[in-house]
Amino acid sequence: MARRTLARAVAVLGAATLALAGCSSDGDDSAAASGDTSAAETSVDTDCDPPQATAGPTPDTGALTIGTLLPETGSLAFLGPPEIAAVQLAVDDVNAGGGVLEQPVTLITGDSGDTTTDTANTTVDRELASGADVIVGAASSSVSLKVIDKIVSAGVVMFSPANTSDQFICYADNGLYFRTAPTDVLQAQALSQLIAGAGAQRVSILALNDPYGTGLASNAVKNLVDAGIPEDQIQKIIYDPNAQSFNAEVDQVKNFAPDAVAVIGFEESAKIITRMHEVGIGPSDGMPVFGVDGNMGNALGENVAAGLLDTMSGTTPLTDTGEEFRARLLVVDPNLIDFNYSGEAYDAVIISALAAEQAGSTAGVDIAANINSVTKDGTKCTSFVECLDLLRAGEDIDYDGVTGELSFGDAGEPGVGSYGHLVYGPDNTLTTEGYIVVGG
Repeated sequence: MARRTLARAVAVLGAATLALAGCSSDGDDSAAASGDTSAAETSVDTDCDPPQATAGPTPDTGALTIGTLLPETGSLAFLGPPEIAAVQLAVDDVNAGGGVLEQPVTLITGDSGDTTTDTANTTVDRELASGADVIVGAASSSVSLKVIDKIVSAGVVMFSPANTSDQFICYADNGLYFRTAPTDVLQAQALSQLIAGAGAQRVSILALNDPYGTGLASNAVKNLVDAGIPEDQIQKIIYDPNAQSFNAEVDQVKNFAPDAVAVIGFEESAKIITRMHEVGIGPSDGMPVFGVDGNMGNALGENVAAGLLDTMSGTTPLTDTGEEFRARLLVVDPNLIDFNYSGEAYDAVIISALAAEQAGSTAGVDIAANINSVTKDGTKCTSFVECLDLLRAGEDIDYDGVTGELSFGDAGEPGVGSYGHLVYGPDNTLTTEGYIVVGG
């Protein structure tokens, strides 16, 4: 990505870049589309009592060690910078505020790579060997699923700032997995509101074949039907993101003659949008095209021809973190051009630190047993220092973070999702048109 000036970076704050979050959902919900393709979709049961962690008999009063499992390399490397900067900022704030159990937090950074490599496993092995109590990551749900068993079986908290897959709701994680990103059950609601609000009556959905793509697509179909669009007017095509060409899939969309298209993908979305323009159904050709967190980012705009994304709109998990927070992130990393999931990454660290302080222990199981409670049903506080003072005064706290109200449920995740409504302009860069709040 080209470097941008500070002024430009702030101007496109809402741009929130491509954000990989993985989702998986019911596979028996395919649309009655002509041309519906391939890809068996995994059915996921979300009707359960999520496992809860139980504090251990002996507290660990040693220093808190936090590891990161965030994309520094691979096809997802564009996701890493804002999250990595936010983790560093949060650790700095905790340490400046007195640390945890009056000791500074130790940070161990690590690369998650992507699903084509074993980088995540190598990083997790190293961080576990170094005594990590909490691992922040991964960004990708598919990557998280590769390492979650190893992390939680070691009694370590896994805290993702970006996973959105509903596979994690009932996952047998010993109550040690948490996330600050809302599930894609909620993003599908926000996406469907945009599509239905545009007056669409015949919709094509192109989604990559992984837990994120198939799950979000299936949930979107449900919500579009609920919004009044007949199921036989919804085409769902699941594609291989590693394919050399997406001509066949795009041609199927053209033949279906939709009045709106949703593209659920990552960097391969550039090839898809380019092909859509070649056959006259791209956003700059007048077709209402909608994206999601995986492709609603300035990185996509730099990978297609000038103006090709003009009018494309979509959703990404986003709250207005404010100029001050973004300016502080730019001090950590002056090269940031987007800020997606930075608030979620920051909050993951602060919540973990507060949970350890409340537990009087830095052991993973003790932290996990306190994470949900520090986000709800107490005296509201909005910074580590403010919350720490309350805890040390013996009060129950309710941390509302950079991302707003958290109120974690039993599954260790927010019950409310805030999404930015993003729109590409003629220069292929994003602006935030507003926010859509769903759930609750």
